[in-house]
Amino acid sequence: MKIVIVGGGAGGLSTASNIRKLDEDAEITVITRDENIAYSPCAIPYVLSGQVDHFKDIIMHQPEDYLERDIEVITQAEVFEVSSEEKTIKYKKIDPSSRNSSDESVELPYDYLVIATGGSPITPPIEGTDLEGVFKIRTINDGETIKKWAQKSEKVVVVGAGLIGLEMAYGLKKMGLDVTINEMLPQIVPRSLDPSMALIVQKYLEKEGIKVILSKGMEKIIGEKKVEGVVYEDEQFEADMVIMATGVRPETKLAKMAGCELGRWAVKVNEKMQTSVPGVYAVGDCVEVVDAITGHPTQSPLGSTAVRQAKIAALNITRRNAEFKPVLNAMVSKIGELEFGSVGLTESFAIHNGMEVISGKSRALTKARYYPGAKRIDVMTVCNPQGRIIGCQIIAKERVAERVDTMALAIAKNVTCQELSTMEFSYATPVSMVIDPIILAAEAACKKLKNSLKNK
Repeated sequence: MKIVIVGGGAGGLSTASNIRKLDEDAEITVITRDENIAYSPCAIPYVLSGQVDHFKDIIMHQPEDYLERDIEVITQAEVFEVSSEEKTIKYKKIDPSSRNSSDESVELPYDYLVIATGGSPITPPIEGTDLEGVFKIRTINDGETIKKWAQKSEKVVVVGAGLIGLEMAYGLKKMGLDVTINEMLPQIVPRSLDPSMALIVQKYLEKEGIKVILSKGMEKIIGEKKVEGVVYEDEQFEADMVIMATGVRPETKLAKMAGCELGRWAVKVNEKMQTSVPGVYAVGDCVEVVDAITGHPTQSPLGSTAVRQAKIAALNITRRNAEFKPVLNAMVSKIGELEFGSVGLTESFAIHNGMEVISGKSRALTKARYYPGAKRIDVMTVCNPQGRIIGCQIIAKERVAERVDTMALAIAKNVTCQELSTMEFSYATPVSMVIDPIILAAEAACKKLKNSLKNK
């Protein structure tokens, strides 16, 4: 069995590794445009901040490591042709200095093709994005270039206040730069947090010396050959560096070439990660998924999602039967000392999509109030009119991830706020409160739910 995988990120390499575990004889080839493999782009900001020493430290494997498991990884190569009828692909090597493809091409036959092409950074249609000093952030090479430029810069504007935007802003601030974050929406992290919760994170960033500009779109970047400043609706800022953290667009070019059906957001796949073309699978940021709450197609550009999809694809390619479940998009991030995470729907998203919801909030401590080092923790729980929990957001300086994971399980099992408020949680003075903040938020939601029922 010959398997060709296009993409050397979490989805592609995990698919290859899982297939090898299940089939010792399969011929597996992975083709990627990148020079480096087996690393997470999410780790790049933490190299800039100094929390990780070197970019090489975030590379977990080399092509030779995969070759030891009889998996061939071809780097710096571009697939330019797919014939789903002939079941062949063609690729050319890329010149790393010019990024141009060579004239010589190589044809590979396949029994199964896995498209794991990820996403491409979105560059908004702003004048000046071609100036020196304007950067996207997607690869280690991007990170290295940004670090070199930052070392000779003073002021940077980060465009986009999603996760990578905030993490990059903090990393550059730790490098000593004057940092401004610009978000055209009225809050930061709009995909994952409600406004009141986002404000907590914003205040932390501002306390760290990062300026936040909301509800304003950048009009242009100015300069002769390199960045000298940015212009908004009514003001101008000096800057010698701009980071475009404006999100990624699913890379579907190869899928289109193969004849795969596209959905609203990206490549359309079934629960087995199969595309509409026989023998062609797709995983990772380039595919759309089903939202577990709404039942509608959505995106899940998370490494954790790609790895789970890779396992499902590998099981089905090797003739096992497995299904990928709808997503809740559980996420967590850490900026400086502050951790924040979410799972399921925000209240804002639910209301915007015509859903009736009730939310409950709690502000408590991560451990007993008298124990040294107790940290503030904010929890927001979102429920539907029947009390079923459909979302949760948590912010604190410790122990956010495990609470987000707890809520992911609760939402997946259709737990109600009433049920959660009476559940058993562990307790010890140095690590928790006798009543967990999650329970307090659930109780607050229950109280609102009872009041709403009385008023009907």
